Amino acid sequence: MRDEDPAPGHPERRLSTKEAAERLGVKPETVYAYVSRGQLSSRRTPGGGRGSTFEAEEVEALARRNRRESSGSPGSGAELSVRTRVTLIDQDRYWFRGVDAVELAGRHSYEEVAEWLWTGRLSPGVTFTAPEASVEAARRVVEALPEHTGPTDRLRVAAVAAAAADPLRFDLSEDAVLGTARILIPTLVAALPTKRPTPRDDGPLALRLWRRLSGRPPEDAQLRALDTALGLLADHDLAASTLAVRVAASARAHAYAAVSAGLGVIEGPLHGAAGGLAHRMLLEVLDLGSAAPVIAAELRAGRRIPGLGHRLYSGEDPRARALFALLEEIPAAGPALAAARDIVTTTARHAPLHANVDLALAVLTASCGMESSAGETIFAVARTAGWIAHALEEYGERPLRMRPSGHYVGLKPPQPLPE
Repeated sequence: MRDEDPAPGHPERRLSTKEAAERLGVKPETVYAYVSRGQLSSRRTPGGGRGSTFEAEEVEALARRNRRESSGSPGSGAELSVRTRVTLIDQDRYWFRGVDAVELAGRHSYEEVAEWLWTGRLSPGVTFTAPEASVEAARRVVEALPEHTGPTDRLRVAAVAAAAADPLRFDLSEDAVLGTARILIPTLVAALPTKRPTPRDDGPLALRLWRRLSGRPPEDAQLRALDTALGLLADHDLAASTLAVRVAASARAHAYAAVSAGLGVIEGPLHGAAGGLAHRMLLEVLDLGSAAPVIAAELRAGRRIPGLGHRLYSGEDPRARALFALLEEIPAAGPALAAARDIVTTTARHAPLHANVDLALAVLTASCGMESSAGETIFAVARTAGWIAHALEEYGERPLRMRPSGHYVGLKPPQPLPE
């Protein structure tokens, strides 16, 4: 059935469900699926009919979009592609909004790097502070957790508590989300138990984080290395945790919830927790005095060597290269640096793998008297800035666009009911 032509002078052209399906090259059921996902809007057929009508221009726009994205259809082998202005990775380098990320992190504080990711503007000397109510709410729930609780669990619980303390969390306007970001990051850090209690918990974020990772007073070079590591790790394109954040933001989850989604993914051993594995391996090499038996044991057990190789870099991870250069300036890091070189050299006999940022983080954490979980904490706190940047982008996109279609490969229905 064809919908009635619009009245004279009325520019709108509406299509029936059948016509929309034909234009899109799909079944009528798929048209209604597009509506449920927010990809199409519909109206009831004039006169109280049971059918729906669709705006022709909107249908044509979706058809064009589907044709452009057809290379990513199920079974094509193509990867999900999401347009972003935040980070570009290319030829063993990466850029934040078009600026060399290594140079940016080397010259600016983590807070300044975060502001650049969020706004595209530098804010020299910017600091992040959180309201006492937010910090107290987060600390109370973190202190109630079992003593053996890991850092990512602490951060995730702190994010939920901070959200509950913020009545404006559902405001997704850009200014409101930026306000949330500037509160959430220092709240996450403040909620973690301190190694070195101090009368005043202020100063740069790197210093506040140091007090929660090491019981030693920091040297200037060590603090600079930690601050630079935070900036280097602030974002890295669509890593698994970042994709989770964008999916949550696509569903219009508030910023706290989007960050919680990222924290849930980052805990995996192939993501944020990889630094802890590299840290423990590094300590074992230092204890034995040689990487050979440690590497042999890892390979014999069928495990990959942590801290080596990266799917996005054919050469050395630029983040590792920058961090290693800073660690060279710290005398206390000498033994751990030598152990890291031994790991790379020994493994090169088996596979030509370069050091990645997890190995560099392990040298930092091991040489500064931090626990093996410190790398995971650094990674999670740092990446929160990038997650917020991606959430801000996603809030500006069409809702629920991060909704792939399932490619069913199970038993063909109808099947008999199980007995």
